[in-house]
Amino acid sequence: MCVQVTKKRSLEAARARFTACVVAIGFAALFFTVFGYHPWTIGLLLLLFIPVTVRLKVNEGIATSSVIILHLYAAKELTWALIVNELLLVIVGIGVALLVNMYMPSAEKQLKEYRRIVEDLFRIILKEVVRYLRTNELDWDGKELPLTADMLEQAKKLAIRHADNQLWRNEDEYVRYFRMRERQLEIIERMLPLVTSLTYTVEQRIMVADFIDELSDAIHPGNTADRFLRRLAAMREEFKEMPLPKTREQFEERAALFHLVRELEQYLIIKSQFHPGNEAEKRRRLLPFG
Repeated sequence: MCVQVTKKRSLEAARARFTACVVAIGFAALFFTVFGYHPWTIGLLLLLFIPVTVRLKVNEGIATSSVIILHLYAAKELTWALIVNELLLVIVGIGVALLVNMYMPSAEKQLKEYRRIVEDLFRIILKEVVRYLRTNELDWDGKELPLTADMLEQAKKLAIRHADNQLWRNEDEYVRYFRMRERQLEIIERMLPLVTSLTYTVEQRIMVADFIDELSDAIHPGNTADRFLRRLAAMREEFKEMPLPKTREQFEERAALFHLVRELEQYLIIKSQFHPGNEAEKRRRLLPFG
């Protein structure tokens, strides 16, 4: 019963069962000494013992503890030798279960494959955004969006299980990575209606398309966000130097493009925060708004 799906959960289960068994022996010693070895004594004992285990958050050990209580009841006599014997049985059982659970196959290879698939899907999605910005062609069915979300959900579950199998080190980088990609996917989903609302080909639109095209080619676990945030800041400055829109349509197009640039900034900030030593405030200073 101590064999769980991860090493950490197995240790937690072992701790809960051992603690519950020690508490059970204490309860049994008190109740059988005071009330004697009667069936109703067991009922009264369990009536008080179970709430205590729940209070101590060791209720996983109720079943094991109940067996020990019945052993002590069947013996009709409480001796130190019997108590030591019961504790040894518990220790041996827990120890064997933990030894069996110590071997957990590494999920590293599978996690790297999930990461590669997710990055490829991100690349496909961004390339479709680029294609629309450059050509106004809208024949993409968007199937990569739900597929990416599904891959991220599966990958995150495996990453959490992998992290729980690392007893002596805190290895949650994959968990953080896939959560980061989940947040970025939300940004992309917000960007798509903005992109499809654009109908006129203006110079800024081509600049944004070129930027996203280069960004899509740089999707990998490393930190490229700093470089692209600087590029984005420079592009915003270029926008400011360009002539103002002359028509309402051009104005609306420019406003939508500025909104798209803001979403791209958030996309990059999320990636930048994933890497240690990167401050969100530093990223915000790169793109002054106003």
